[in-house]
Amino acid sequence: MKEDIQETRLDNGLTILTDRMPGVRSATLGFFFRKGARDEPGELHGISHFIEHTVFKGTAKRSALDIAIEQDRLGGNLDAFTTHEETGFAIKVIDDQLPLAFDLIADMLVHPRFDDTDLKAEQKVIIEEMKMIEDSPEEYLGEIFSEAFFPDHPLGISIAGTPKTVKSFDSETTRKYHSEVFNSSNLVIAAAGNVDHQHIVELVNEALFSTQSSQSTQSEEFSKSSASSAASALNSLPVMAAPILIKQNSNLEQAHLIIATPFPSATDERRYAADVLANIIGGGTSSRLWQKVREERGLAYNVGASSISYQDCGMFSIFAATSPEQVEEVVDLSIAEMRAIVNDGVTQDELELAKQQAVASILLSLEDSASRAAALAQGEMTHGRQIPVEETLANLDAVTTDDIHSLAREFFRTENIAYAALGDLTALNIDRERLSIA
Repeated sequence: MKEDIQETRLDNGLTILTDRMPGVRSATLGFFFRKGARDEPGELHGISHFIEHTVFKGTAKRSALDIAIEQDRLGGNLDAFTTHEETGFAIKVIDDQLPLAFDLIADMLVHPRFDDTDLKAEQKVIIEEMKMIEDSPEEYLGEIFSEAFFPDHPLGISIAGTPKTVKSFDSETTRKYHSEVFNSSNLVIAAAGNVDHQHIVELVNEALFSTQSSQSTQSEEFSKSSASSAASALNSLPVMAAPILIKQNSNLEQAHLIIATPFPSATDERRYAADVLANIIGGGTSSRLWQKVREERGLAYNVGASSISYQDCGMFSIFAATSPEQVEEVVDLSIAEMRAIVNDGVTQDELELAKQQAVASILLSLEDSASRAAALAQGEMTHGRQIPVEETLANLDAVTTDDIHSLAREFFRTENIAYAALGDLTALNIDRERLSIA
């Protein structure tokens, strides 16, 4: 469990974090930017995700094929992602390949080509990705639900943007936004495994990250408007709605549903209790929903619950897929479990089991360099510090049944319940009374 974490903070805002794991041959290297989809101006929705894609299209010294060949040679595990609050690039390699991996990602992020021909081709790829989401019922339901749950807020907007915005991302626009946002002031470099901290610092210096600034001199007007829009988006606390949304699709064999409420944020001290509560309701095969919906009644193959946390808000959600004629029964069972916890709380046995699940997950993740590198970045970006494993375990252990009961009573309220469903649902009867916790 012992952690060997070191950090270096440069004057330009770049933070370097390492977690040495003696005895392993793997090394995970991650470049995490503190900006994501919620920070984008409205006319540029989707540009972070677009940049995440297009840095793979070539640099001044590497073609797109060169990049593809190198990542395959290194193991093919270069993962890039965009969320509402960050954009990341991470690769897991054998330790002696770390300098090559660093050089590859650094070149992609510092010297992207952003050629207009390449950008137009990638626009088509991303629009096809949007169509793929529309063809995936679970993902599509999640998209339309988020828009209704976070009305008029960037958290409700698709990370990929819209076909209209994506088609507007030419070389000039993309280069300006990349210069303003994807720079050292917003960057956390995290490495875990058989790594040496000073070696990572040296690689940073060689890649010119240590001297990279916001580069806003070449686009000052854009920079100011972008920064202003980003600040207002992030600092604007989402006002979460409680929609009842039913989307008809008679071509689906199953109906997909979501039941959700607001929940504690990623910085709220009650986040530990929130995770435990979500696990008790639907976090595993022994959870209440799994047992009631799947094992006892056979109503669904997939059912569960989760807690999603952002910097300033959170969301509890129940998800399930079932035959259209069984949707009302699944909803009734789900609401009944929420109501039961509001009225009676949870048992000590349930609490201890959920804690054991969480502890096992945390301790097992310590054996994986990728998990530890991600944890370094999340600790820095969310909390501004590294939270020791011992502190996390102590906070989990301190959660009581009263804490769980108090959370449920605060957040599981009839007026807070949001509902969305997608499928052949012409006969569905879901209203506020059916979603009542009282």
